[in-house]
Amino acid sequence: MTAPLFFDIQATHNPHRWYLPLSPGVCVGPPGNLFMFGGVGLGSSIAALQRTCERPVIWATAQYLSYARPPSVVDLDVWVPAAGKYNSQARVIGHVGDKEIFTVNAALGARPSDLSRQWLAMPDCDPPEDCPPAAHWRGGGEDLHSRIEVRVAKGRYGGTDGGDGEDDGRLLLWIRPREAIAIDATMLAIMADFVPGAVGNALGLNAGGNSLDNTIRVRAIVPTDWVLCDTRILGVHGGFGHGAMYLFAQDGELMATASQSLIVRVHEERR
Repeated sequence: MTAPLFFDIQATHNPHRWYLPLSPGVCVGPPGNLFMFGGVGLGSSIAALQRTCERPVIWATAQYLSYARPPSVVDLDVWVPAAGKYNSQARVIGHVGDKEIFTVNAALGARPSDLSRQWLAMPDCDPPEDCPPAAHWRGGGEDLHSRIEVRVAKGRYGGTDGGDGEDDGRLLLWIRPREAIAIDATMLAIMADFVPGAVGNALGLNAGGNSLDNTIRVRAIVPTDWVLCDTRILGVHGGFGHGAMYLFAQDGELMATASQSLIVRVHEERR
């Protein structure tokens, strides 16, 4: 039986329209001011696209336009302007009522081929069971962070020090869902939205950010309990930052790459 998804996407009578009820479990933010986690928008769009096109996602990119807050319902409208023998070009408009929240563009498909290689190697680090668990900086709660386990292999995250991350702007996190959730392209899209969490580590400040976009490129999905998220903040300037993430299975298989631009927010002086 296929493992459930992290979010509760629902079908409608229209095969090109889906909807996503928002609960605190797919949202982040301070108590009383929760909003949908950006990676959930991208992940749910990937699910809608794959089910509508009946093809696996190759890449998908989300542009975040506004916030959606619980208990609202996000409608996901799928458009497929081009569909060929092996791949489809498609997009999703995510909206609450007539307010557009995000737009996702994507390509989906697969071609018959025996070629499967990777040139990017997983970095050496301790296994997840030997890494300290990260406590989220806002503490406890029933939001998205309560449903995801994070362990710090390198750098600082959520007040947990894995050591030696500031010098190269690099943060290594082991991430997995606490529930029996499928680790597929939709879950990797949620993990990819942890890029802003590496800003504070790179700057040596209590800092983070709000995503402007989220792009994921899927290479191969393989069974794994944990995902190593190798996150690198590439640069910060003019109040904005740019980062990349490489997502590996425990056996070293490169499953996906991701990148983001974000608004940098510094909360206080150096930690």
